[in-house]
Amino acid sequence: MMQALQDSLVATAQGLPVTLVVWIAAVALGMAGGFVVGALRFFLPWPLALPLAVAVEAVRGTPFLVQCFLLYFGGPFIGIDLAPLSAGLLALSVYGAAYFSEVFRAGFMAVPPGQLEVARMLGLSRIQAVLRIMLPVMALGVLPSLANLCVILIKETAVLSIITVPELTFRVQGVGTATFAFAETMLVLALVYWALAELTAWGARAAERRIERALAA
Repeated sequence: MMQALQDSLVATAQGLPVTLVVWIAAVALGMAGGFVVGALRFFLPWPLALPLAVAVEAVRGTPFLVQCFLLYFGGPFIGIDLAPLSAGLLALSVYGAAYFSEVFRAGFMAVPPGQLEVARMLGLSRIQAVLRIMLPVMALGVLPSLANLCVILIKETAVLSIITVPELTFRVQGVGTATFAFAETMLVLALVYWALAELTAWGARAAERRIERALAA
């Protein structure tokens, strides 16, 4: 048992950097893409926003596991031949962007229209009103949802093990397969993911307090 735990810790040290890099990159790309898609769906007339809505619902309506399989194993048939790490990062980014877009769209819709009307009466352009009034107010409202999605994405990185991305789950599962100590290795894996989720939640609460102080000032 002790040997299995030691091997699990070594595997964790090997796989955790890959997990963190993929997760951070996917969160950044997903938020950026989600913000653009959410803004376009909010500001564009519905006929123009309809294709984006269909794409978002297609991603949200299918399991991430299936999306990974389709991209990595089905991609070569249509000329998309990606390495496991690149395919995993792309799949996780697109998956995250679909959910982030809904959060941002809901945030835009939650801002009272009267605030934008007052901004226009004060001479601000539409872009200035969005940047100076809409985004700060929206940020506080959507932050808990954004943090929740970040936690979901850190857990979804485990799915990338099926396409042989050498991340945390892939490494630790290898120890379990070699030693047959599946309970011990899975316990280590669960604790690591739990710690990452708690750190993410703590960071979100700190950011929320900072935004509240900034708005109060």
